[in-house]
Amino acid sequence: QVQLVESGGGLVQAGGSLRLSCTASGRTFSNYAMAWFRQAPGKERDFVAVVGMSGVLKRYADSVKGRFTISRDSGQNMVYLQMNNLQPEDTAVYYCAADSWKNIATSSTGYGMEYWGKGTLVTVSL
Repeated sequence: QVQLVESGGGLVQAGGSLRLSCTASGRTFSNYAMAWFRQAPGKERDFVAVVGMSGVLKRYADSVKGRFTISRDSGQNMVYLQMNNLQPEDTAVYYCAADSWKNIATSSTGYGMEYWGKGTLVTVSL
């Protein structure tokens, strides 16, 4: 049925860039905010970025502000995360999620989101 599938993770050197993609299927997500969360080794899942239904309103975690850009293509039912100037502390499994803006904005860990992907691993080396 409904699926969110992430892709684009991999191994990069510090200072490099990656673009993550999340492909949604099974329903339209035009009425959902879309978000990225990440879980680093030994840590809880943390909020990274969120984009509203229209693709205009965006918010970012302080740790990625100015380096990461979230965007969405409603026609393709996809959401993206452009990650620039990656650092070792960005190493994590990255998950896309869909829910209301309110639920995403009030959740620090992302637990309880209506829809989740399985994640894609990003590893940043020195």
